[in-house]
Amino acid sequence: MENQGLIYLIPTTLGENTASRSIPEYNLEVINKLDEFIVEELKTARRFLRSIGYTKSFDDEVTFHLLNEHTDKNENFEDFLKSVKTGKNIGLLSEAGCPCVADPGSLIVEIAQSKNIRVVPLVGPSSILLSLMASGFNGQNFAFLGYLPIDKTARVKKIKEIEKNIYQNNQTQIFIEAPYRNNHLFTDIVANCGGETKLCVAAELTLPSEFIKTKSINLWKKSAPDINKKNTIFLLYK
Repeated sequence: MENQGLIYLIPTTLGENTASRSIPEYNLEVINKLDEFIVEELKTARRFLRSIGYTKSFDDEVTFHLLNEHTDKNENFEDFLKSVKTGKNIGLLSEAGCPCVADPGSLIVEIAQSKNIRVVPLVGPSSILLSLMASGFNGQNFAFLGYLPIDKTARVKKIKEIEKNIYQNNQTQIFIEAPYRNNHLFTDIVANCGGETKLCVAAELTLPSEFIKTKSINLWKKSAPDINKKNTIFLLYK
């Protein structure tokens, strides 16, 4: 196994033109030595690489493997790691933020771990942790729930369950929504949670338009933010 390469888990920026404040110099050194990547979307991966000064030719020098919701589930994902077995290092990029957190890359890492391939996570921005840091909520006991149900009835039921967990377990609840449904989710939270329950809305993290605000539900009812089509994290606590 000594000749085996490794997999770098490469965080990407949470928005354009934010690399200087969120991507360490060491990451750039690592990335510039790679010419094979597993990515969620080809266009955004290329844009990120160019934004940090990557100069290799995408047409002639770089290999990309696509892994997203449209990837054929019958594909042999172990083939993505063939180069590692010959001693080559490859990079796994997230679409935004850290790989494998609310991200399909965890499938590749699961395979790598089972094959005793070394996995190296690099430091970078995580909207989940950044929002928790800035919320003022419990950072020792928290749960990330991913997306809530799309169906309104099921979503309202879930919101009530989430609020119950806050008070029963003293646990911060963190969740997300597709950006174009953010305002609908906000409305449902405010309409179905108790007035003293606290909601933190964290949008556009690390961008110049960054917005992070924690208020009680009663206060949010007086001033709803416009977070339509903005990457947003929602956090609930008591």
